[in-house]
Amino acid sequence: MVTCKETRAAIIALHKNGFTGKDIVATKIAPKSTIYRFIKNFKERGSILVKKASGRPRKSSKRQDRLLKRIELRDRSATSAELAQEWQQAGVSASASTVRRRLLEDGLVSRRATKKPLLSKKTSGTD
Repeated sequence: MVTCKETRAAIIALHKNGFTGKDIVATKIAPKSTIYRFIKNFKERGSILVKKASGRPRKSSKRQDRLLKRIELRDRSATSAELAQEWQQAGVSASASTVRRRLLEDGLVSRRATKKPLLSKKTSGTD
């Protein structure tokens, strides 16, 4: 459950003032499990701040992502493998699937252009 900083601060303030977990639960600020978890984390870390989520580091920075977007917009028909190769020449070691994910994050979805008939004088309507 996500709770705001003010709620977390209020729970810890009550705990510091000698209130037990049961007393704090009676105030109905938050669910019992949340209150006890906040108190436990505060005792372990000494802080009410939420710790940074763990996860795999990104292969590319925001600047490198912007570069990829520019490369893609220069040649809209390039495949993700070709873009990955060109991005690699710029110093970013990433796979084609990473390239696709980064372009999706930037709102660039892959679409194949519709096949259209060639224009001739007859089809264009001009004499």
